[in-house]
Amino acid sequence: MTKFLLFAFSVSLCFAADKDFNGRWNITVPNEARGRSWWLEVSGAGSSKIAGRFVGAPGGQMDKIPEISVDHKELRWTFERAGKKLVYTALIEKGMLIGKQSIDGKPALTFRGERAPEIRDKDDERWKPGQPVDILDLSGWQTTFPGRSLEWTLTNGMMKNAPKASDIRTTETFWNFELHAEYRYEAGSNSGIGLRGRYEVQIEDTFGKPIDGHSQGGIYSRIPPAVQAANPAGEWQTLDVRLVGRIVTVKLNGKVTVDHKEIEGPTAMCFDPNESMPGPIAVQGDHGIVEFRKLTVTPLIR
Repeated sequence: MTKFLLFAFSVSLCFAADKDFNGRWNITVPNEARGRSWWLEVSGAGSSKIAGRFVGAPGGQMDKIPEISVDHKELRWTFERAGKKLVYTALIEKGMLIGKQSIDGKPALTFRGERAPEIRDKDDERWKPGQPVDILDLSGWQTTFPGRSLEWTLTNGMMKNAPKASDIRTTETFWNFELHAEYRYEAGSNSGIGLRGRYEVQIEDTFGKPIDGHSQGGIYSRIPPAVQAANPAGEWQTLDVRLVGRIVTVKLNGKVTVDHKEIEGPTAMCFDPNESMPGPIAVQGDHGIVEFRKLTVTPLIR
């Protein structure tokens, strides 16, 4: 009887360890080439229905994980992309997710994850606009890609990137705010604005195209826009964003594309995974030419 109880206790401990992987993880990757962070969600660990979603190295979008398991307290998930096999393994150590990535069996990156925090701020009438901050001034920006120079110019009041320039971020950080932007881009171009350096509002030449997770005016790969509101390439676009906690509202060219929706976690543009802290405004520069004539942040205060 004693041996049976010890065996049962041991099994229950293993089961509990498996369940500890469940939840959402914000992941820091020290040597990621573009300085970006990852995001992982695990559900059903400790049962036969384990599943996961991942924002990370396989690509820019949020992907459902095709193969995921826990064995001997080790989480393992796998992707196959462009003929290569990417394998991720991780353990929980002192409440943190400690792991590594391999590509075709060769070590690639290491990473560490922290559980996504609870954010209680809600978008209600108690939040009032503070003093607007004009951030269309390159003296208050820096690159996000390690080792890259600031390949953006400010000429005649227009902020514009060079081809395949680094993403950039403000040195000032913000918590709850409203953002107003006016911009235009060339045909086929692609950019985005990072809220707190974590959540990308998509900028892309999607005029006249079917709506999907990459459409302009949505939260990239997380919240598609409710309507296709993009103007044709070459025309000025107007974007208004309100972010309180994780609740976001987006208006593109006067049309509401995202209405008080909760952002589940960071997108691929994220380089600052500390969701409970204020973060910068970022602009994507490596996918296409975009120029801004207005970029203003108005902090929301009580």
